[in-house]
Amino acid sequence: MSISSISNALIGFRETHRPVDNVLIDRSGQFIEDVGSFWDHAEQRFKIAHGHLIANYVCTSGKHYPLEFRRFVKKQQCLEQTAKFQDHNVLFRQLIDWVVKNGIPGDFTFDRWFTHGENLNHINSKGRGYVADLKFNRKVVFDGKLIKANELAGQIGQDDRKPVVIGEHKQWFFTKSIRIEAVDHKLKIVMLWDKHKDAEPVKIFVTNRTFWEVGRILRVYRRRWRGTECFHRDGKQHLGMGDCQLRSGRGQTRHMHMVLLAHSVLMRQLRQNRAREWALERLTTIGQSCWAVLRETLSQTISWAIDRIQVDGWNCERIKVQLALS
Repeated sequence: MSISSISNALIGFRETHRPVDNVLIDRSGQFIEDVGSFWDHAEQRFKIAHGHLIANYVCTSGKHYPLEFRRFVKKQQCLEQTAKFQDHNVLFRQLIDWVVKNGIPGDFTFDRWFTHGENLNHINSKGRGYVADLKFNRKVVFDGKLIKANELAGQIGQDDRKPVVIGEHKQWFFTKSIRIEAVDHKLKIVMLWDKHKDAEPVKIFVTNRTFWEVGRILRVYRRRWRGTECFHRDGKQHLGMGDCQLRSGRGQTRHMHMVLLAHSVLMRQLRQNRAREWALERLTTIGQSCWAVLRETLSQTISWAIDRIQVDGWNCERIKVQLALS
C-alpha cells in the first residue's frame, strides 16, 4: 500500500493530524547495526535498543497510520562508521519535510523534546500548523518580560482561569499570545490545570494556530496519543516490532517497513459496517485483527492438509515437508 493511496483515501476527513514521536525498540544483541544504550524514561533504566522517530497519520474517524520513520544513530557510532551524525531534531525536520513533500495534509503535534525554535520555525515556514508540549522551565516573553513558563503560570490567579470540557473531563485554562526567543512567528500559549485551585498546571502548550479556540487545541494534541502510543503498543505486542534480531541495518529497516505496512493493512479493516469476508466478527482493534488473521490462516492450512490426504493421497510426512515442518 503506497503512502499516496493512504493519503488519497483519507484526505476527505475534516481534521487530520501528524503526530511525530520517538520510540525505543528493545534488542537483545549489541552487534546489531546502529543499536545503542538508551535511557528509557518510562522504565527508568538503560536498555539496549534502536531509537526511532516515527511520523503518523491520525484521522477524526479514529484510524491512525504510521507513515515514515528515521533511525537515530549515536555520534560515536557515526564517527566509527565515518558517517555524518544527525541528532533527533535533524531527523525530526527530515520527517516534516517528507510529509510536506508527499502532500499529506494536517497539523503536527509533538512533545516537549522537539519544541525549540529551529523546529517550530521550520514547520511554520512550510505553511503548516502545530500544537506542541512546552517545557515548564522554557523562557517566554510575556508583556515584554522574559520569564519561565511555570513562573508565569504561578502568576495566573484563579479568577483568570476558565473552564473547558473535553469529553467528560472538565479542566481549567489560561491562554495568551506570547513570544519565544528564536521563534520568528506569532504563538499562543495554553496553560492547563486539572483543578481550579491547583497551584501547578498539568500541561503547557504552544501553537502557531493563534486563531484556534482552546477546545480545538486540546483535542488536536490529545489525538497525538492515539497516533503514537497506540501504534507503539500494537507494533510491539502484536506485529513483532522488536522481534527482528538481524545484525544488518538494511534488514532492520526492511523489517520495520513490514511492521508499518502490516499495521496499515490491518487498520484499513477496522470499524467496517460488517465483518470482512475472512473475519467471523466485526474487527475493532489491531489485536483482534491479528487473532482473526491467525485463525483464518490456521483454518486454511488445515483444510489444505486434509485435501492433500483425501484428494491427492499424500501421507503425513510429505505434508510436513511441504510445510517446512520436517
